Amino acid sequence: MSMERVTDWLHKRSMISPDRIALLDAATNERIDYRTLDERASKWAQYMCHHGITKGDRVVFISTNHTVCFEILFACGKIGAVFVPLNWRLAPSEIESIAKNCTPSLLFYKKELQFLVTSISKCCPQFCIEDAAGKVYSVEKGMSYSPILSLSDPWLMIYTGGTTGSPKGVVLSHKSVTSNALNTVVSWNLIQEDCTVTYLPTFHTGGLNALSIPLLMIGGKVVLAERFDPEQAIRALNEYECSIVLLVPTMYHLLMEKDEFKSTPFPKMKVFLSGGAPCPGKVYEFFKEKEIPFKEGYGLTEAGPNNFYIDPSRMKKGSVGKAMMLNRVKVIDDEGNPVGRGEVGELLLGGDHLFKEYWQNPEQTQQVIQDGWLHTGDLAKFDEDEDYYIVGRKKDMIISGGENIYPQELEHWISEHPAVSECAVIGLPHEKWGEVVTSFISLQKGAGISTEDVKAFCLQKFGKYKIPKDYHFVKELPKTDVGKVNKQALTKLLQGQ
Repeated sequence: MSMERVTDWLHKRSMISPDRIALLDAATNERIDYRTLDERASKWAQYMCHHGITKGDRVVFISTNHTVCFEILFACGKIGAVFVPLNWRLAPSEIESIAKNCTPSLLFYKKELQFLVTSISKCCPQFCIEDAAGKVYSVEKGMSYSPILSLSDPWLMIYTGGTTGSPKGVVLSHKSVTSNALNTVVSWNLIQEDCTVTYLPTFHTGGLNALSIPLLMIGGKVVLAERFDPEQAIRALNEYECSIVLLVPTMYHLLMEKDEFKSTPFPKMKVFLSGGAPCPGKVYEFFKEKEIPFKEGYGLTEAGPNNFYIDPSRMKKGSVGKAMMLNRVKVIDDEGNPVGRGEVGELLLGGDHLFKEYWQNPEQTQQVIQDGWLHTGDLAKFDEDEDYYIVGRKKDMIISGGENIYPQELEHWISEHPAVSECAVIGLPHEKWGEVVTSFISLQKGAGISTEDVKAFCLQKFGKYKIPKDYHFVKELPKTDVGKVNKQALTKLLQGQ
């Protein structure tokens, strides 16, 4: 039986573009070219092998955004180990729970985060990144051989956010990661002159797979920044002459409050991307006025995360665009039949970029992957041009008085009001209606608005049955670690938990 073998494409890239800058640390301004990145990855691979790591072993990594993340990621790829970056914002007990689940054979941590791993010190050998790096880099030569790896072998395991239950380990194979990168390069027209700043955390698929790994495949430059600060971000985007960047809507909110962002032309920027959560229309309008291309993406850890392409010159407000070159998309009804244009159904994705499995959870894997299609749990529709629109999560759909109501379209509209900063809409149990549409609204600084004002604004767009019955004004909407509104926290807020 033939086996699809893994190609060490970082090594190939290091031979093609040895002196081009691959990684740049925004904090220290350290620049790492492709030759050095590949050499360091080989040295980390040798270091891990020396400590008994073999094919299939999990290697946990706990750190803020750091160039070493990619060195160890590619090192794992060379020896068949599974790279497991964990959310450093979790509590020690949560880290302990995930460690029990993934049973790592080795753990790397940043010195300032040692407190997170003290309770799991007996689970496996642990090494401080800063201390280990000195030993690793001083070795004259790294690993000169690689085991035979199949494209179906796991390379990455990313834990989901867990806002709807226990975090799940999403296993991404070499095929998953490489296919997503290739699809992104081809569909988004990335070139080696492109540069991005990665603000999304590298424990998240957005920080690793959205732009960083695709740009490294094509020979571009990836600037790594530890924490997002709007003033520093504006300087970084200009100083490093970034041509493409992915931010979450929360980050755009913070940037748009700064006069410097409004006045800066960003001459090298090809496109600003938004992901991680639905983007309010105000952000679209802002970039339209600036005459800089802006587009919204859609993805999930289990698929890419890149799935759609938008031509900025043909952008439609609220659309995520067309299916990318190397993947498949369809929308089905509750009986599994394809829906017609304009009709809402569940979004299914297909392609080599799909995840391999949920770690040690075959039941849930089989629930979401059927006949080669990933059932995303997201509701979508498409128009006559095959442009797709994400309507919301299937589980978030509100059924009130027998009518289907999609929170996302309400959230988008209410956020258009000049006094509103952000809005979230959820359905809460109701004895008469089944569920009642409930809104949470945060206001712009110094703005004032009444419940009646919001109702009147909603009635301009929607039928009375759709608009929220209850309105709650809050200082700020609770967010997950990657900037998504935490609707579970909103529900608990009203329940007094």
